Amino acid sequence: MGTVVLYGSVSVDGFVADDDDQPGPLFDWLTGGDVPLDDGGVLRVSRASYDHVRPYWDAIGVTVVGRRVFDLTDGWDGVPPSGVAHVVVVTHRPPPDGWDPAAPFTFVGGVEEAVEVAQGLAGDRVVEVAAGDVGGQVLAAGLVDEVRMDVAPVVLGSGRRFFGPVAAPHLLADPDLVVAGERVLHLRYRVARAPQTATDR
Repeated sequence: MGTVVLYGSVSVDGFVADDDDQPGPLFDWLTGGDVPLDDGGVLRVSRASYDHVRPYWDAIGVTVVGRRVFDLTDGWDGVPPSGVAHVVVVTHRPPPDGWDPAAPFTFVGGVEEAVEVAQGLAGDRVVEVAAGDVGGQVLAAGLVDEVRMDVAPVVLGSGRRFFGPVAAPHLLADPDLVVAGERVLHLRYRVARAPQTATDR
């Protein structure tokens, strides 16, 4: 199975959006450089950010999001973002009225099912889980292999937390990748696994 990655742009105080679900300057780094990040030419980043982000984005097979993100983006008009092949949406509500059932989106009721479905679709490619409430639930369920953060130099003060509702401690390994871009610091942490005891085996 592919690696499960919790990913998102985040403020230095740990938020992925403000109280009105707006990212504000968190994504400034995506348009502040001179190297095109995608074919559309809208996203332009520093060379350091491109060399870090583009290979990661190319490795993503499936993205898992919550219904909030799906609704805020209007379901990306049925086209998964950033060239991803499929999106799994965690929700207890049905798809919107008029939703095209042929669109590469799957709607499931919980995070465990979402990761299982996503891994089946992704094969050996990366399963990306959007940071926020659903991402925090996936971490709490012990299903995240690594955490990737694009840290923007801004303090939002309040809003939507990167790790959502996580309340208990979760150990991460030392960062094994640190890349300084323009208006962003890219970090990667492996999730530390608790050592097995004799009773666990």
